[in-house]
Amino acid sequence: MSGSSRVGFCLSDKKRRRINLQAFADFCAGHGVEVVEIDLTQPMGPQGPFDVIVHKLSDVIVEAEHDSQSQQLLVNFQSFVSDNPSTVLLDPLPAMTRLLDRFASYRIMSKLHNSLRDWRVCSPSYLEIQSADDLSSVQQAVTSLSFPLICKTRVAHGSLSHEMCLIFSGGGLADVRAPCVLQSFVNHGAVLHKVFVVGEKHFCVERPSLKNFPPGPCDRNTIFFNSHHVSKPESNSHLTALDEQTPLLPPPSSEAVAALVKELRLQLGMALFGVDVIINTQTHTLTVIDINIFPGYEGVPQFFSALLSHIQSVLGKQPAVSPDEKLTSGASSAAAKDQ
Repeated sequence: MSGSSRVGFCLSDKKRRRINLQAFADFCAGHGVEVVEIDLTQPMGPQGPFDVIVHKLSDVIVEAEHDSQSQQLLVNFQSFVSDNPSTVLLDPLPAMTRLLDRFASYRIMSKLHNSLRDWRVCSPSYLEIQSADDLSSVQQAVTSLSFPLICKTRVAHGSLSHEMCLIFSGGGLADVRAPCVLQSFVNHGAVLHKVFVVGEKHFCVERPSLKNFPPGPCDRNTIFFNSHHVSKPESNSHLTALDEQTPLLPPPSSEAVAALVKELRLQLGMALFGVDVIINTQTHTLTVIDINIFPGYEGVPQFFSALLSHIQSVLGKQPAVSPDEKLTSGASSAAAKDQ
């Protein structure tokens, strides 16, 4: 392609602020790329044309299940995409929709130990709880898991998706609210590694996480917590406090992380996503515990240059970002709040 390219961004107000879209637009303007904010409430045709559309329509997709207005917005967007097949979509709607369902994403995660066996990558055992009717049989089904258990909502989007609980025995299963997933908790030294993917590039950022707990069932009340609050960079939660005797774990192997990212890009068909990984304190195995759609990239100062390079690559252009800019671009996005 030649000349200026137009890239439409279809994001919620909250997401635009998180990634500092205006600063990204200013950065792109110096590289022959025009960034346009798409207003879904208005006809998309007159707002185009677009060479690329970057979007996060999670709100609209989830609300479309019960809200006719959101359903119409989604139909309008899909119609525009169908009518403009040359426009590149980051990322494909079916791929994003699948990741909104933890049942689907956890099935993908559960197969990683086969495809990445050489890298000793795995994910914890888990159980799908479809409805309240399933709860009666949970007591028998959880024998395939190991206490403590983490309970997460099925829908992997919105504020409620961060509301989780830690269950320590069969008695605590009364606190489960379907639909959800129950996942065996793996001790990991209170360190979470967030892997942020932007096309061919990925970045690993360390965050606080839940502390270690004695394995096996015990007589302890369920702990309710918000994962977003626990894993914020500045988090100072009592749930992340480790004993002084706890040994430090080695960082994840860069080669194993690269293999994981490559495999997930293939499995997901996506370019903008995040992976939450931990290191098992006993086995030192790289353990995948969640996958996130278009995260906030907090703590990744290279986000702007990486995103622009990926946009240019899908357009068949040579990236025009200098090494100096790679170090400085997107610095303002480092203050963005991760989802």
